[in-house]
Amino acid sequence: MELYFSPLACSLATRIAFYEAGYDAHYVQVDNKRKRLQDGSDFFEINPLGQVPVLRTDDGALLLENAAVLPYVADHLPSAKLAPIGGFERARLQQWLGFIGTELHKAIFVPMLDDAASDEVKRYAREHVALRMGVLQSHLATSDWLLDSFSVADIYLAVVLNWARFCNVDLSPWPAVLGLYKRVFARPAAARALEEELALYRAGVESKNP
Repeated sequence: MELYFSPLACSLATRIAFYEAGYDAHYVQVDNKRKRLQDGSDFFEINPLGQVPVLRTDDGALLLENAAVLPYVADHLPSAKLAPIGGFERARLQQWLGFIGTELHKAIFVPMLDDAASDEVKRYAREHVALRMGVLQSHLATSDWLLDSFSVADIYLAVVLNWARFCNVDLSPWPAVLGLYKRVFARPAAARALEEELALYRAGVESKNP
């Protein structure tokens, strides 16, 4: 499988899932600002929205959106046990992937991280942080993970929470949420993926600001 990614973007979740499973994927870096691949080609030809992740499957098909990509990877690498197979727990996985993608990723962090967003938009997003984190805090106060065991939902949540440091969101008022973030990145696979992508991110910043 081949993953189109941008350093520290939400595609980091798929890299972590691959590392958790010990799978040797092929990685194609995308310049998230210019929407170009490293060979100069137009990323919009891969994904018309210009967004990562994009997963190219072994048969050449393209799959978009974390809510689809992460379960697909988990199902195709079952030995890692990163997703429930079916039943109510599978529905709960989809519930949490939807929550993370809509209530946190798109509604909260994208506006706060977008240089083009107005101060009013950023303020509106920030005003909704406490409610969303409160939902997570309540759930995680009695559970180490979003489901009964570690899953791709926890990986995705930790990757999104990692953006808090880039937009001055203090997670300490929600200790159970902060605890999950720390537990995920204490895992060797997640720590390795984060270190590698942080190095790529810093190299990209330095190249644009010599």
